[in-house]
Amino acid sequence: MKIAIVSPYDWAVSGGVNNHISHLAEQFVQLGHEPHIIAPGVKQVADGPCPITIIGRPIPLPVSGSVARITLSLRTAGKTKRVLEETDFDIVHVHEPFMPQLPIQFLRYSTTINVGTWHAARDSNLVYVYGRRLIKRWQRKLDGKIAVSAAAVKHIEKYFPGYYNIIPNGVDIEHFEREVAPLPEFMDGKRTVLFVGRPEKRKGLKFLIRAFVGVQRAIPNSRLIVVGAGEFGRYENAVRKAKLHDVVFRSYVPFDELPRYHKSAHVFCAPNTGFESQGIVLLEAMAAGLPIVASNIDGFAGVLTHGVEGLLVRPEDPQALADALIDVLGDPSRGEAMAARGRERCQHFSWDRVGQQVLSYYERLIYERRLAERGGAAGEI
Repeated sequence: MKIAIVSPYDWAVSGGVNNHISHLAEQFVQLGHEPHIIAPGVKQVADGPCPITIIGRPIPLPVSGSVARITLSLRTAGKTKRVLEETDFDIVHVHEPFMPQLPIQFLRYSTTINVGTWHAARDSNLVYVYGRRLIKRWQRKLDGKIAVSAAAVKHIEKYFPGYYNIIPNGVDIEHFEREVAPLPEFMDGKRTVLFVGRPEKRKGLKFLIRAFVGVQRAIPNSRLIVVGAGEFGRYENAVRKAKLHDVVFRSYVPFDELPRYHKSAHVFCAPNTGFESQGIVLLEAMAAGLPIVASNIDGFAGVLTHGVEGLLVRPEDPQALADALIDVLGDPSRGEAMAARGRERCQHFSWDRVGQQVLSYYERLIYERRLAERGGAAGEI
């Protein structure tokens, strides 16, 4: 199959959607298909496993406590039509279909089978609220709809009811489960908590820092490692004010180095407050062999069962977070049992499984299209 995979986000910036697309493309190539990635960017980039075409210059816009780099250029239509004309795609797969501007342009001009994937889970979406009537025009161009989790379905169906086929994000299991050496500086016998995330309010790091006061009181021989893509200055100030010790901040850790931090820890903590459609960081930690303590939010509860792979606690509750961390750190055998079950659970989210699920969905849609063209009855898949 020839497959166009369209991202609304700056291809030069690593993020959940772009990583998803990149892994899908790799799987498609391995299975003998021909993917073609299209995304906005500042300049054309070298092809990876498949061709990559840059259309539209991205600009930063605040979205749900984060920053999205998308293109708002109205001059993308010509390039979009040219890409569609030059390659006779069997499938056009747009991610975040109603995000301006690129996915909408592909829906506008595509005449083949169109598939959309929704990744986000938010309380509200002003674009959907005020643009619903206009967006419905492009919604009708979608032959298939995918959401990465029940949380993502819950968000999108408030505005656009219908059937959404749930196919999760995948996880690079081999990268995190491989045998790597822990970081020597942390091999001193201390019980270590690991946090991985951007320094954004919704990641809940301030609640973890407050909780860690109680953790160190109960387990003096404990440490917190904070890893993320960003500067943690205000959180470092909070640590100093709380007079905490053994709190380590590491910014901009390369992806290849992340597993070494997991191997240096005893429990992974995700104190996020919401807006998470799926717990990718949880699954990465499971693959690395760590038990989890996380907020009980929709995106996390979909991948983690309380008391099985880890513990779920009330969001924004430092005391509940501290109690759960003390519980896991203080009972190594229980933590090891949770970690073992986590390793089993994360196998369901391997990229080879996810890639095949997406391809199978394409094949069903193609069959339905051909059936309809022959005059048969086609139902919504």
